[in-house]
Amino acid sequence: MSIRVLIADDQSLVRAGFRLVLESHEDIDVVGEASNGHEAVYGAGRLTPDVVLMDIRMPELDGIGATREITGRGTARVLVLTTYDLDEYVYDALQAGASGFLLKDSPPEQVADAIRAVAAGDGLLAPSVTRRLIEEFARIGPARQARPAELDELTPRELEVLRLLARGMSNAEIAEELVLSDTTIKTHVTHVLGKLRLRDRVQAVVLAYESGLVQPGQLPGAE
Repeated sequence: MSIRVLIADDQSLVRAGFRLVLESHEDIDVVGEASNGHEAVYGAGRLTPDVVLMDIRMPELDGIGATREITGRGTARVLVLTTYDLDEYVYDALQAGASGFLLKDSPPEQVADAIRAVAAGDGLLAPSVTRRLIEEFARIGPARQARPAELDELTPRELEVLRLLARGMSNAEIAEELVLSDTTIKTHVTHVLGKLRLRDRVQAVVLAYESGLVQPGQLPGAE
């Protein structure tokens, strides 16, 4: 079954380029385009895409606002694409509910793989974006949200898995760290997301930081 994708960007040439690249993949189906945030929100409701490729800067309603509306309605997952590798966009996009964030100059195959990952619920952050996100949480200081009561529902092992997720580790890396099988880790991740009522791994990372479960200074690469 093909992954249904809606492309939202105010530049027609950019939309055409992404369409050309994505339609070369048999498992991806571009179901529509949008030139501004309002069209993206409307298209997400009408066309029921699995993933929306969302530009940040668009007229009428920007990508952050559109992402917030789309994810709030639960109609699709959002993969943000932008030329702006800036902290504020990374943080705001994830706060709005984006499941992934890539720069527009990412290789075509990387974009296709990102769509597959987001559609599968894995979420995706480019390595440079992960570092900037950690730096942003370090900059804003203390936790901004109270510790969710749902965290108390997690077992000690699930909390451990969540902390490793917040370091940006893959299932295979977590399995190696904890000396467990990939299948066992996948099960733990599924339980964590279910108990915390989260869409994907990226939202789990944001929650781990904002609740104070993980501190940026504890992570590799966070100065």
